[in-house]
Amino acid sequence: MSSPLDQLSSESRIWIYGAERALTDAETKLVRSQAQQFVQQWVSHQQALTSAADVLHKRFLVLGVDETQAEASGCSIDGSVRFVKELGAQIGVDFFNRMRFSYRDEQGGIHTVGREEFKLLYAQGQLTNESIVFDPLVKELGELRQIFERPLEDSWHSRMV
Repeated sequence: MSSPLDQLSSESRIWIYGAERALTDAETKLVRSQAQQFVQQWVSHQQALTSAADVLHKRFLVLGVDETQAEASGCSIDGSVRFVKELGAQIGVDFFNRMRFSYRDEQGGIHTVGREEFKLLYAQGQLTNESIVFDPLVKELGELRQIFERPLEDSWHSRMV
């Protein structure tokens, strides 16, 4: 399935906001629609940003900017954070809790848990070094495409267990 993010270059800067839970189909549609409306009018110093937005796996809101045309400034980034906070409040979802971790189970299902539960799942063997985790700290679209999902042992998540 194609994504609006596909129109941006691999070097495009991205911000990933992980929801604390899976979004419903209606919430996913609403978040995607409002995020795409936001990026259409996103500007930096009165210059339109070449940008795109999407929701991945019903959990991750991704905003991307191709900074070869115009760079996202502090004010424009602040505006995007304000937008995401307002959007989260509208649907009752926290997109800013960085102490929550998302992973795939053996059947491919995606789960999001707190730091302590993540550590416990690893200690119990329900998470292993081969378990796939999601890295919301990737900074470029190319990284999103290549290493957003990777084994726990190859990610900074390994320091958490």
